[in-house]
Amino acid sequence: MNQRPALHPTRRRFATLAMTALSALCALPSAAHADALDDIAKSGTVRIGVFEDYPPFGSIGPDMKPVGYDIDVANLIGKALNAKVELVPVTGDNRMAFLADHKADLLLSVGQTPERAKVIDFSQPYAPYYLAVFGPKSLPVKSAADLAGKSISVARGTLEDLSVTKIAPPSANIKRFDDPNGAISAFISGQVQLMVVGNDVGATILARHPANDPEQKFALFSSPDHVGLNKNEPRLKAKVDETIAKARKDGTMNAISQKWLRAPLPADL
Repeated sequence: MNQRPALHPTRRRFATLAMTALSALCALPSAAHADALDDIAKSGTVRIGVFEDYPPFGSIGPDMKPVGYDIDVANLIGKALNAKVELVPVTGDNRMAFLADHKADLLLSVGQTPERAKVIDFSQPYAPYYLAVFGPKSLPVKSAADLAGKSISVARGTLEDLSVTKIAPPSANIKRFDDPNGAISAFISGQVQLMVVGNDVGATILARHPANDPEQKFALFSSPDHVGLNKNEPRLKAKVDETIAKARKDGTMNAISQKWLRAPLPADL
């Protein structure tokens, strides 16, 4: 893995001060956006940042319209807010800036980290994201102990590699590939019995390769997805949390999970 060179002490202090100032600015309520929920009600539109190259959470369908787990959730939120949904295409690099600059009212597929929590708020989790072991239904694997004597493909040096190496029995044959595509191809072609990938990738493989009859065996590392929003927006956060809680209770969120991830919403999400 490539590492950035260490900053010169003076630059490091400057970068720390700049980040502190940015955090403070992001935490301050904007006069023009004193209450995002009121702004959404006045405009009749809620702008929601989504990835369009991250299937099955977000991608462009055959009709050139966005589809996916996050698109369904965005529409669910829009309905609850009685607002038209404007999907804002974002990337990993620009989405936090889009939120801070009010180009988006909400962001989807946001993992919660201590660093992000300093500058934005999070809804309760709405979608599972985790690493999992996948394999054919005919192969009985339910726990780490069942990996004994099995061949497993992973991308070398990734979180997938670290996670399965940590729990696999000594007799497990972990085959490491230079990239995720190599690990996936090895499983699909039958070179290995199992593979470790994210549940998003796993869902796509389940959908595209039914002949392999794959299924999720058990989960490893977990980092659920949340809705991200600017700080000091308690009314909007409460409304989003209320929408997610209702959708979980009435089965709507589970149906979305089954549709796009081909797995039920985890009970402990």
